[in-house]
Amino acid sequence: MYQDDIVLCGASAYTKKYYLSEDFEGLPDSIKEELQIMCVLFTEDIGGTLELIFDEEGNLSFKTDADEGDLLYDDIGSVLKVKQLRVDKKDLLESLEMYYRVFFLGEEVDNE
Repeated sequence: MYQDDIVLCGASAYTKKYYLSEDFEGLPDSIKEELQIMCVLFTEDIGGTLELIFDEEGNLSFKTDADEGDLLYDDIGSVLKVKQLRVDKKDLLESLEMYYRVFFLGEEVDNE
């Protein structure tokens, strides 16, 4: 169905905006709020931009970036913060991957 990477959500410290792809408007409000808080706090702490992206196999990855010459962007902090989010938000991230695989890739759920 999908050939390219699909953006779930993102935030920018430059524009002070948060984005949730309209493909994921069906997520529960509590999940959408948690994603927004996570992304916005990341960009407030680290700077730059953050995107959560699904690859063609349904794996969720974090993509961080900064404008060239942005001296306030914390490059090392971004790596550490992503690692921390992967641990702290493990259940949320795994649930989102399952959601994507079932509803977007059409995979069957193994109920064993």
